[in-house]
Amino acid sequence: MLPSREFSFNLLKEYNEDPYHISHALAVESVMAYFAELNGEDIDKWSLVGLLHDLDYGRYPDHHCIAVVDILKENGYPKDFISSITSHCYRGVSEKFKKPEHIMEKILFTIDELCGLIHAAALMRPSKSVMDMNVKSVKKKFKSKGFAQGVSREIINEGMEVLGWDLDYTIEHTLKGMQRVHEEIGL
Repeated sequence: MLPSREFSFNLLKEYNEDPYHISHALAVESVMAYFAELNGEDIDKWSLVGLLHDLDYGRYPDHHCIAVVDILKENGYPKDFISSITSHCYRGVSEKFKKPEHIMEKILFTIDELCGLIHAAALMRPSKSVMDMNVKSVKKKFKSKGFAQGVSREIINEGMEVLGWDLDYTIEHTLKGMQRVHEEIGL
C-alpha cells in the first residue's frame, strides 16, 4: 500500500522549495492521472508517481534519481514504485536505470519533458495560461530549436515512438491533463 497523497505532497515540499518544482510536480501528477483514466489504470498510483518523480531534484540536483531511492525507501514506498520513478531517468541522467517497461513508466518518460515545454510556452502567452493553448501553438514551440532548449525533444520523441503515439495526440492529452490543474500550477 502506498502512503497517502497528503503525505506524499508534504514529502515533496520538504525536499523542494522552488515554486517551479512544485508546479511541475503538480502538472505531471495531473497528466499522469489523466492518462491513467484514459487507460483504465490505477489513478492513485499513477498520480503519485507523477507527483514524486522529481522528489530529489530540489535538494540533490546532482544526484537526481539516485537520492530519491533512499528517500522513498525510508518513507515506506514499495520497490516497484521506486523503480517506476527512476525509470524516467534512464536517459539523460544515467543509462544505469532500467528502461521504462510498464505503460505508466513509458508515459512518465514521455510527458515529463513535455510538461516543461508547455509550461514555458504558457509563460510566453499574453494570458500566461494553458487554458487558451492549443496543439498547434505547442507544436510550433516544440519544433523551434531555440525555444526551451533545456527540454529534450529527443526524449519526448523516443517516448512517443515506444508508445506508438504521434506528436498531436501527445500534446493534446498532456495539455488536457495540465489544464485540469491550471490554477494550482499558476497557468
